[in-house]
Amino acid sequence: MTPQVHQNKLLIDGREVTFSRERNLLEVCRKADIDIPTFCYHSHLSIYGACRLCLVEVEGLGIVTSCTTVPKPDMRVRTTSPEIREMRRVAVELLLASHDRDCPTCPKNATCKLQSIARRLGVREVRFKTTVQGMPLDKSSPAIERNPNRCILCGDCVRVCREIQSVGAIDFAFRGSKTVVAPALGRPLGASECVHCGQCAAVCPTGAIVPKSEIEEVWQALADPEKKVIAQIAPAVRVAIGEAFGLPSGTVATGQIAAALRRLGFVQVYDTSFAADLTVIEEGTEFLNRKQRGGNLPMFTSCCPAWVKFAEQYYPSLLGNLSSCRSPQQMFGSLAKATLPAALGIKPEQLVCVSIMPCTAKKFEARRPEFERDGIRDVDYVLTTQELIAMIEAQGFDLASLRPEPMDLPFGQKSGAGIIFGTSGGVAEAVLRYVLSKTYATDLARIEFQEVRGSEGTREATVEIGGAPIRIAVVHGLAQARRLAEKVIAGETSYDLVEVMACPMGCVGGAGQPVATRRNTLAKRAAALYDIDRCVEIHTPQQNPAIVECYRDVLKAPASPKAHELLHTHYVSRRRVIAEPLEIACPKEARIEVTVCVGTNCFLRGSRQLLDEIVRAVQARGWAEKVAVKGTFCFENCRKGPNVAVGKKLISEATADVVLQEIENQLPQKENRELAVR
Repeated sequence: MTPQVHQNKLLIDGREVTFSRERNLLEVCRKADIDIPTFCYHSHLSIYGACRLCLVEVEGLGIVTSCTTVPKPDMRVRTTSPEIREMRRVAVELLLASHDRDCPTCPKNATCKLQSIARRLGVREVRFKTTVQGMPLDKSSPAIERNPNRCILCGDCVRVCREIQSVGAIDFAFRGSKTVVAPALGRPLGASECVHCGQCAAVCPTGAIVPKSEIEEVWQALADPEKKVIAQIAPAVRVAIGEAFGLPSGTVATGQIAAALRRLGFVQVYDTSFAADLTVIEEGTEFLNRKQRGGNLPMFTSCCPAWVKFAEQYYPSLLGNLSSCRSPQQMFGSLAKATLPAALGIKPEQLVCVSIMPCTAKKFEARRPEFERDGIRDVDYVLTTQELIAMIEAQGFDLASLRPEPMDLPFGQKSGAGIIFGTSGGVAEAVLRYVLSKTYATDLARIEFQEVRGSEGTREATVEIGGAPIRIAVVHGLAQARRLAEKVIAGETSYDLVEVMACPMGCVGGAGQPVATRRNTLAKRAAALYDIDRCVEIHTPQQNPAIVECYRDVLKAPASPKAHELLHTHYVSRRRVIAEPLEIACPKEARIEVTVCVGTNCFLRGSRQLLDEIVRAVQARGWAEKVAVKGTFCFENCRKGPNVAVGKKLISEATADVVLQEIENQLPQKENRELAVR
């Protein structure tokens, strides 16, 4: 039996309202369909109470912030009064006075929460002197842009980065009127620990943080008569884009997107779900090989580039557990660049591959050097769902009114397994289908694995295949991933397969999607993907005729050398903060620079003591005028620490004797003898 929840009652604006598990008066008011304005309140973040807009009047308490007030039985609450309305208007005016009012050119124009609330409260003028400081824009990240002049200090970005993603790449700096939100040490975002997930942009109510646009570059490519521009569409895009054109959440708009892209000038329109089918086969094969031959388990999925960078930064010891498969985006780009130029009768450099993605981290992923050959990127540009919406609107047509058109073959054909990649649990379920079919070598009687579906941040399931149990974990949100990774490393838990997605509910909640304003929006998007899967004719990738043909003509077999060349990759330990070396003993005229890594992995291997030994030895040998000793954070070679660079030579697993010998070798022999005599 479902336990009964005791319900209490209070009065809101004279109406009786029941409450039970609501944390605060704001949630009770929303339950009663009263939309109290707020900037800093998100149900999945900690309660902050900074914006002071959600004011209500409680009998006996006076005017309080509803987000920080716990509901109690028999409370009498008023949500509006002349005094409350005036206080809200003044608060918004103060925000506007410290805000860059460049609304017509702001990417958030017409979707800005500050605009919306100002209009709703009837703010027609700003009576306060402007305090905008004119701070520089931060465009250093490949995924998102920061404009501090539009920031209203609501703290949403800070909390989502720290609480949901456990990264903490940005935080409040300075005090009072000089307070700003910025990365650590005053460095640009591109040099910080940011994993490019973009969730800060998703919760930012203004245009202070937005996805970095590549629209102009794509327009230029489309206008170039020498270029052939193709597009790939990610699964999650089709169930979200319609929201911007008045369609209900979860409306499937695949055909309309294909029609819109052709109107924009794309010569071919393909489906990333085709590449997701390839991912299932390669990842499933890799998993079976590890399971049967004693490889590194658990195997972590590698489809989410924000998770991959997170693992490279914080858990290099787990990189051997990540699947070597590229993400579907990069598999598609690699395969397209390898096969389509000949099919289209053009040179490789004339083919432009554009991805339509729900994710900002895909912009970073497309620029990773591993995914470039002979100076040509596998994926040239990445547009978010929001950017595609802007391009469609710029051309002046309504997506909802377009007649649906099909995808182009062969890369437009997909199975249901490739479609469900767009939601949390979809990758794990697709791999389970493949493993089950390979184990029994028959058509699947079971295609749905409800055990891995759901909205919880961490889900666990055990599925029996061929009489053997397979333990699975599904995680979304990097803070959840961190907790699970710590348990795996400590040996506190054991899994065979772990799926990780950085964004809430997976790709349907990506930062490039239309901002979800209702709590059930992501659930509706996910449900729509499962509905597509249920309705398509094929549910496993090996049933996809285009996949069969691709292996026959190009890849030969799963995990073949050609498949590894085009569909797999490798990972490296990545420095967390890109910073200048710390000067320890640095004379101006020094000819040799010795740099010692003092990052976490090297520190644990004794680099701090090694640094002290080198400094003492350099001084004792009389080399202090010719040798500069510095500390740095990473050489991205963590497994072989401690690492020391002497000039341009990197010494791994370094000892003081080896480093000093190399310094001696690099010092001119005459100078070396003279210094020794001194």
